[in-house]
Amino acid sequence: MRADRLLSLLMLLQIRGRLPAHELARRLEVSERTIYRDIDALSTAGVPVYTETGPGGGCVLAEGYRTNLTGLTEAEVRTLFMSGASGLLADLELGHALEAALLKLLAALPSAHRQDAERARQRIYLDAAGWSEPEEAGPHLRTIQEAAWQDRRLLLTYRKANGEIIERIADPLGLVAKAGIWYLVGAMQGGMRVLRISRVQAATIMEESCQRPEGFDLATFWAEWSAEFKASWPQYPVTARVAPDLVPILPQVLGERVQALIKQADPPDAEGWITLTLSFETFEGARTSMLGFGTNIEVLEPEELREGVAKFAARIVAFYAGKPGVKERQSTMLDG
Repeated sequence: MRADRLLSLLMLLQIRGRLPAHELARRLEVSERTIYRDIDALSTAGVPVYTETGPGGGCVLAEGYRTNLTGLTEAEVRTLFMSGASGLLADLELGHALEAALLKLLAALPSAHRQDAERARQRIYLDAAGWSEPEEAGPHLRTIQEAAWQDRRLLLTYRKANGEIIERIADPLGLVAKAGIWYLVGAMQGGMRVLRISRVQAATIMEESCQRPEGFDLATFWAEWSAEFKASWPQYPVTARVAPDLVPILPQVLGERVQALIKQADPPDAEGWITLTLSFETFEGARTSMLGFGTNIEVLEPEELREGVAKFAARIVAFYAGKPGVKERQSTMLDG
């Protein structure tokens, strides 16, 4: 509804002071023309909002203007009080602060909204961690967070993925938590870098202020960097026949992207098998997956992988052939 959009637009400008029309359009999921029409509507209603052209321009709300239109909708209340949101903030020692803020907000809500909040807590739980053992952020997360908050430079000692230890001066622009793992987005000599905070060996806050690029937006940068990072992953394509019993399980093992491949696949052959082209990062990763599926999958291409799976399976058979099992060993010990 337009009234909700106008209120959201006003709140964004109240928080940021000024924003480019294209950024407002992206956040509110409308066109720039719609944003300009909304600005005119707010101005006509007496809100001191206007546009400026040129570098540094955009849509501007007069400094000092505040609105008391802070009423929350039912959906907004539910979103705020979904359980589990404080998990990552606990890494920053802000979990208790979030809970205290929510309690204060809860006390200020009408009784009907308080009931909505409790229903949200009991019906939706957000768990950002993966299934594997969670990675410790390390002892330097708070120092890095403090530097980012104060806009101060950092002197970092960092262990790269290959084990090499390097030292860098970084302008900390923001922290990102991805699947329970914390990353630092920083400007360094040579450009923007993303560092895994668990690999930071030492972090010292320097006296110099960091230089924040004009117009930098952390969420926008992360979305673009993530897309480029995924595109840079090595690709090892594998063409394979998949047995009917494995087809419904495959997306659970290799990811939901396989579901689209299954839907686009040619009709099954006479035995009910379908042919898919799957993607892995390495030969070793592909071989491990193929061996795990046993006789429910057959590698067609590449030939090196087909041969590799056959040879490795033969080695496994040879390893176990003739070796006594646990019961046989126990029986031998008793006979002795």
